[in-house]
Amino acid sequence: MAKKRPQTKAKRPQLSDTEVPVVGAREPCPCGSGRRYKACHGRAAAQAVTELVHRPFEGLPGECDWVALRELVPAATAELTLKDGLPEGVPSVTLATVLPMAWPALRRDDGSVLLGLQNDTASGDLSRDLADTLQRALTAQPGTPVQGRRAPADGPRLQDLIDPQGTFEPVVHSGFEFWVPDPENATPEVAASLERANAAAIPTVRLQGVDAAYWCETPEKNHLRWVMPHAEERLLDALARLQAAGRSGLGEGTRLVGSFRAHGLTVPVWDLPSGVGAQDVEKPAAEFAERLAEALASDVPLTAEERRARGGLTNRQVTLS
Repeated sequence: MAKKRPQTKAKRPQLSDTEVPVVGAREPCPCGSGRRYKACHGRAAAQAVTELVHRPFEGLPGECDWVALRELVPAATAELTLKDGLPEGVPSVTLATVLPMAWPALRRDDGSVLLGLQNDTASGDLSRDLADTLQRALTAQPGTPVQGRRAPADGPRLQDLIDPQGTFEPVVHSGFEFWVPDPENATPEVAASLERANAAAIPTVRLQGVDAAYWCETPEKNHLRWVMPHAEERLLDALARLQAAGRSGLGEGTRLVGSFRAHGLTVPVWDLPSGVGAQDVEKPAAEFAERLAEALASDVPLTAEERRARGGLTNRQVTLS
């Protein structure tokens, strides 16, 4: 019998690490190794997308307001300024707290883009996930929503797309009518989603005299939630100094009750009497900001009373993200 000639397989061109696209975990790795993606380049990609970025909005204009719109504010929008300007056919790009049916983004009929902020994301880097959604929305067909997906591990982040010198001025809305230009003629699906969202929205107002402070109304009492950019440990020390001195309130009947931790920033929270509105805390909040600046500048060790106050604040701290 004649010997069989050995079969040789043509080698597939090898791709560099930066050229390997993201595919399903069980699919062959596009690099040509013959292994499944999850056992090859997918390992590094998985590590990149699961590594948590604690301050995803750091470096963006209005970082504190980004955190507030992500975690605290029901209905708000903010115009975004892109580094390279708006593409042809895209008259505007607007960040929105949430979109109908929880769409990650929407390209409207007129070509404008709405980017949803309060969505589940596939990785630990919220900034990269949002940037991927934004890029796809800029090229989507007008009149179509953008669906979620796993962003490439080496894709751009919001910091790569948004102009760091641009302004970021959130506009808080009483409801979600900003979703559609003509709410009365919305599709039944969007109209139902709009009705549900409006019914669940907590009345919220952004203070004008200080940055990233949001008043909200609940059935039993009102609250002020203030996202602050200061390092957490130093801020807690400063709040403890004011708490121990009886200077942490925002007027009669108000009380600093604790704080949230969200996206690497600290959010002190005050309880307010139900009759205290947003306008009522404008002046007290500005005065508190001055007291806080003095306390932040102090390097004197905390007293025993201040340490107890700090412990109380720490025990009532809740991590949102």
